[in-house]
Amino acid sequence: MNVTFQKQGSPWFLLIAPPILFLLIIVAFSIYYGAQVQGDPTVIAEQTAAATPWLLVVLQLILLGAQFAVFRRQGLTLRQIGWQAGVGQTAWRELLLGAVFGALLGGLYFYVLSPLMTTVQSTFGDYVPAGELLPSLGASLSPFFVANVILAPFVEENIYRGFALTSLMPRLGSARAILISCLFFGLLHWPGGLWYMLLTGLVAGGLFAGLFVKRGNLLASFGAHLALNLVEFLLIWSM
Repeated sequence: MNVTFQKQGSPWFLLIAPPILFLLIIVAFSIYYGAQVQGDPTVIAEQTAAATPWLLVVLQLILLGAQFAVFRRQGLTLRQIGWQAGVGQTAWRELLLGAVFGALLGGLYFYVLSPLMTTVQSTFGDYVPAGELLPSLGASLSPFFVANVILAPFVEENIYRGFALTSLMPRLGSARAILISCLFFGLLHWPGGLWYMLLTGLVAGGLFAGLFVKRGNLLASFGAHLALNLVEFLLIWSM
């Protein structure tokens, strides 16, 4: 095992800030569109939804800068939070191992979990319309690719697995630390609705956290995250 699970510093700012920041970005874009269309709420909602991929790019870039500022302040390096294969491991094998799990989850999500989520939304309700998520994500494919495939796996693995788990596990133990990281990872995805938060936090977040703890590095969880998001992008693109 390569990563050292020790009290690296408080992870709470980087856990709490992202969902709040996402809300502020959405509000800012809504205000901007509201000024353009003279406050028509229907048009504002439509334009903001269509801009979702661009909102994700803005969010990921801000989070990228914020995490490096926190790491620098606390004297952390990427190696210390897990960006190196351990003894008896090779980087490409760790990435490939994670990619296999991520690709399998991607197919399962698109063909089984996403339709099931839509059914649950229609049956039990949600604060977003059922089946709205994938069309919103695919509204602009280029920024969606940048946000979801290029930026998100690196940015989010640093925060929710590398930094949070290495800091929280010595304080709280494995089970509670993983649960907290999954909870906040799900909260980041709140615009997708309640059921999407649960699905993302528990299923995807649980897989990434499990790989990180089991393999002792971020390469496997990054490979899984990248493969999952790439499969999601390719399937949305094919639609």
